Amino acid sequence: MIYYKTNEEVELIRKSNLLVSATLAELANHLKPGVTTNQLDKIAETFIRDHGAKPAFKGFRGFPYACCMSVNAAVVHGFSTDDELKEGDILSIDTGTVLNGFVGDSAYTFAIGEIPIEVQKLLRVTKDSLYKGIEKAVVGNRIGDISWAIQEYTEKKHGYGVVRELTGHGVGKSLHEEPEVPNYGRRGNGLKLQDGLVIAIEPMINLGTKDIFCADDEWTIITSDGKPSAHFEHSICVRRNKADILSSFDPIEANEKANSNLFSEY
Repeated sequence: MIYYKTNEEVELIRKSNLLVSATLAELANHLKPGVTTNQLDKIAETFIRDHGAKPAFKGFRGFPYACCMSVNAAVVHGFSTDDELKEGDILSIDTGTVLNGFVGDSAYTFAIGEIPIEVQKLLRVTKDSLYKGIEKAVVGNRIGDISWAIQEYTEKKHGYGVVRELTGHGVGKSLHEEPEVPNYGRRGNGLKLQDGLVIAIEPMINLGTKDIFCADDEWTIITSDGKPSAHFEHSICVRRNKADILSSFDPIEANEKANSNLFSEY
């Protein structure tokens, strides 16, 4: 069953999402070679709790951390470890909050130091594809229009692998609500979008094959060919003329630029 949100509920979801954005921005201040994802996860959980919220991911279906920390060939759902990040790594951080009974959910892929040009391009294209999907999230369109826009740009235009098994989803009082929002599909297919539908759109795009497998920890999803994967996610509300983006990359990008200036090459 799909639950359409009132304007008041959308504002509560926005507050939760902006806390997620602030959390990711805080983590950007700590990203450098030598830091561990365990350290980052502890920083994130402390930050979330200090702001009066709970980590939405911790305990969700048994997941043991506040953040999904996915390094290089890990697509999503990566476990935090004591392994040190290295120059040239990429790190996708996906995290969520529960504030005033509503969930925020957003993800961002970071470069650790200098990364190869082809991986820079993967990050740029994946982030751009997110906004191309968001452009289609307006009343009267269908879920398939979002999916098609992402697939057309990443797979058809750039030749990347679009993960099929994992999708975006509804967001509200629960972390994963209906409907599913695939990153591939046909225009004009699927649920017709209505005002007040809140969804997380999250392209998971691989440099090589679309194929994936699950690691022995039964959570971490990894590309089958070992090539890097990028992941960017916004929670948005469907509106009549233009989608309302409830999370924000602005503070993340500001801190990222201040600390590394890596994306200035894009």
